[in-house]
Amino acid sequence: MITVAKFSINFSQYLDADSNLHLDNQALTQAGLDPARLLDYYQAMLLVRSYDTKAIALQRTGRIGTYPSCLGQEAISTAIGKTMQACDVFLPGYRDAATLLMRGTTMHELFLYWGGDERGMDFSHNKEDLPYNVPIASQCCHSIGVAYAFKLRKQPRVAVVVCGDGGTSEGDFYEALNAAGTWQLPIVFVVINNQWAISVPRAKQSYCQTLAQKGIAGGVASEQIDGNDTIACHIHLQRAIDNARKGNGPSLIEAISYRLGDHTTADDASRYRDQEELANAWKKEPLVRLEKYLLKRGDLTDAKIETFKQQANAQVKQSVESYLATPAQDKSAMFEYMYETMPDALKEQLDQLNQNK
Repeated sequence: MITVAKFSINFSQYLDADSNLHLDNQALTQAGLDPARLLDYYQAMLLVRSYDTKAIALQRTGRIGTYPSCLGQEAISTAIGKTMQACDVFLPGYRDAATLLMRGTTMHELFLYWGGDERGMDFSHNKEDLPYNVPIASQCCHSIGVAYAFKLRKQPRVAVVVCGDGGTSEGDFYEALNAAGTWQLPIVFVVINNQWAISVPRAKQSYCQTLAQKGIAGGVASEQIDGNDTIACHIHLQRAIDNARKGNGPSLIEAISYRLGDHTTADDASRYRDQEELANAWKKEPLVRLEKYLLKRGDLTDAKIETFKQQANAQVKQSVESYLATPAQDKSAMFEYMYETMPDALKEQLDQLNQNK
C-alpha cells in the first residue's frame, strides 16, 4: 500500500483573545494594517454593533420583521467587505449586514428589507451584489454562475460567498465546491463557523475535525482562521481574493467565531445553550479584542471610543428616522418583482388585490 495524497488544514491567529499580537510590526505594515486602517476597522465594527442593537429594538417594537443578529461576527464580516474590490460580487447569507454595509449598502435599505419592503433589495451601490439569501447554502450555487461568468468574460473579478457552519451540511454547498474546483473559478467561499445551526451545535453537525477540510474533496485550497481576529481575517481574506483574481483558482476559509445572540429574534437560545459557554465566548469577542489592542498601543483612547460611539449612534438614528418616514410600498409590489413577465396565476391574484382596494 502506498499513500497517494496527503492534506492538512492550517489555522491562523495573530491577535489572540487577550489582545496580544503575535506578528511583528513590519508584517503588519506589509499587510496594509497601519494604525489608521485598524482604527477604521474598529469604527466600522462599532457602527455595525450599533446598527445590530437598533435592528433588534425595531423588531421588538414591531417596526421590522424577524431579524438575525450578527453580534459576535463583526470582525470576519467587516473584513470581507473591506478586502473585496468594488468590481467584485458578494453573495450573502442572512447574517451578513456588516459586509453589505462595508460594500456601500445603506442602513436605510437594510431596514427596508427586514421591514418587508421590496425596495430594500434594490441596492443604490454595488448593485450586482445579491440581496440577503435566507434559504440555507443556495447562494453557494448562485456564486458558481457569477464566478463562471467572470472567467468566461476574462474579467479580473472575484465572487465571495458566505454560509454558516450549518450550510456546509447542505448539498448545494458540496455541489458548488465541486464545480468551483473543476472549473478553477475565481471564487472565495467563507464559512462563518459560529458554532450553532439554530439549536444544533457544531459537534452534532459534522464528524469532520474541521469544516475547512470539506473543501479538499473539491480540490479547493482550504484553511481555518480565528474569525474574531480582525488582523487574521484581513490578511487571509486579502490573500485568497488576490489569488482568485490572478487566476489561481478558488479557496475556502473557515472563520471560527461564535453567535453571541439568538439565532433570530424568533429564537430563545437560552433554551438550548449553556450559559457558561456563552460567557466564555464573550471573552473572545472581536470588538473588545481589537479595542484593547489599540488602547495598549496608544492609538485609541477612552475619549475617542466615546466619540466613535456617539458618531455611530447618530448615524444609526438618522437611518432609522429615514426608514420610519418612508411611505409604505404599494401592496402590488409583492407580485411585481418576482418574474420578468408575470404569470397568469399571479395576474389573477393581483387583479383580486386591486379590486379589493
